[in-house]
Amino acid sequence: MERIDEVNDKENYHAYHHFISESKWSARDVLDNLAGQVSSFMLARKKANSTPTGYIIDESSHLKKGKSSVGVGRQYAGVIGKVDNCQVGVYASLCNGTEATLINEKLFLPKTWTDDPKRCEKAGIPKGEAIYRTKPQLALEMIDHDILKGVEFDWIGGDGLYGHNTELTKGLDERGLMYLLDVHKDERVFLSEPTLSKPVNTGNRGRPSQKLQADVATIRLDEYAKGLTKNDWSKVKVRKTAKGWLVLNIHVCKVWHWDGEEEQARLRTLIITRSRDKQKRTKYSFSNADINEYTLKEFAYFQSQRYWVERCFDDTKNEIGLSDYQVRKWVGWHHHHALVMLAAFFLLKERAAHKNHYPLMSTRDARILIIAQLFGTEEQYQQIWRQMITRHKARHKDIMYSFERQKKRSELENCARV
Repeated sequence: MERIDEVNDKENYHAYHHFISESKWSARDVLDNLAGQVSSFMLARKKANSTPTGYIIDESSHLKKGKSSVGVGRQYAGVIGKVDNCQVGVYASLCNGTEATLINEKLFLPKTWTDDPKRCEKAGIPKGEAIYRTKPQLALEMIDHDILKGVEFDWIGGDGLYGHNTELTKGLDERGLMYLLDVHKDERVFLSEPTLSKPVNTGNRGRPSQKLQADVATIRLDEYAKGLTKNDWSKVKVRKTAKGWLVLNIHVCKVWHWDGEEEQARLRTLIITRSRDKQKRTKYSFSNADINEYTLKEFAYFQSQRYWVERCFDDTKNEIGLSDYQVRKWVGWHHHHALVMLAAFFLLKERAAHKNHYPLMSTRDARILIIAQLFGTEEQYQQIWRQMITRHKARHKDIMYSFERQKKRSELENCARV
């Protein structure tokens, strides 16, 4: 608001402040309208390129000072990789191919807030929202809401926080929604279907155990991966990147996962991918899709698409100010987010509309050009445009060089195998 006031001195700063923090327009209605537009946009892309659309969930933190900002508290802040004073939101995005944008959000309220009704009331939190819910629970609420509003997608993705949460995965199973969610390397699985039963009490002392036990042992995912041989892996080309093709080694198999409470373990498709560089980064995911329903390349595509929600966070924070707000109350937080997401989708549409002429146009490029067009002179606009073209030429040269190097390495590997 301060930046707008600096450029446009005809308006009153307090009017901007009222618009964000106090006015009665509905952020929820704006986001619902936005989600419908994005859904239609992605559906058109799916028809054009036959690429499925993903609904990717993730959380992101916003570092803040003090104790008054709604939902603020000492909690894990992924932006700095440690616990700090921050607000955390759970976000949903739609992605298709290389296009992605945020469509929904929910503010996570720690128990230090939900256990303090007066604090919630002071921050303007509606009574129906001042209830403690985990991040996976918030994610499931967003999924239900967006489906009710007609948002279309083909699968649901997310990181290990969501893949590990059995309440979420059970909910998705019950709704018949296909997902591919990352899990942690220490997750334990059965390699064959276990029989679960209560142990027989053979002695006369103590009460019989009521806890179910499995008749086969579990194994950690990283231990299972270490036991795989070269023949257990397949190589797939997933998509083009600025550094050549994204090529992964992939292994897919059936496993059974048990939460320790249900009367039967659930069949899952385990997807393991490993990068082909020196780091050999390994990722693990569970899916409720049948192992024969998709190809290895499709499973790798589903897993790698989580990258784009991180790009959404980078663009909205660095270019549109997702974290750059000084509002304290519930309404202001949601108003700000709704406006940022509107701006992000507008920039995505601008990039898509000019993709044939400027395939390397970034969110930053589009933002700077629009600002120059609205507030600068024609000479300033042309200068920024020429700088962008020069930058794109250099980047295109680097990209082509990376593809050529990758091609030569692949040829050398093939010769070595022969």
